[in-house]
Amino acid sequence: MPRTDVTQMSFAKLYPLLVNKAEKKGRTRQEVDQVTAWLTGYTPEDIARLEQSDISYGDFFRGAPAINPNCALITGKICGIRVEEIEDPLMRRIRYLDKLVDELAKGKSMEQILRK
Repeated sequence: MPRTDVTQMSFAKLYPLLVNKAEKKGRTRQEVDQVTAWLTGYTPEDIARLEQSDISYGDFFRGAPAINPNCALITGKICGIRVEEIEDPLMRRIRYLDKLVDELAKGKSMEQILRK
């Protein structure tokens, strides 16, 4: 069976999965929005609006207003792959968000997650 390209998938389908992952561990939607805003430059209002649209996950990242320059400080493994070693810049950004939500779910402080 061919693997579905995550960049083609709907942002409206994937983003709630990230929120759900964090909420299962006692974190909030606001915190997921905060780390997403930090990474992408979107406001929480933008995120909520885009969640109601048919934008793809790839286009969400391609259209990000301001990728945070400190995202290069995000390191570690996601799905067994080191995020800092991912060649494709779009895939790396997608995995950065996965990693940030992982850190939220693991109980890290917002200050640590936002690389302050």
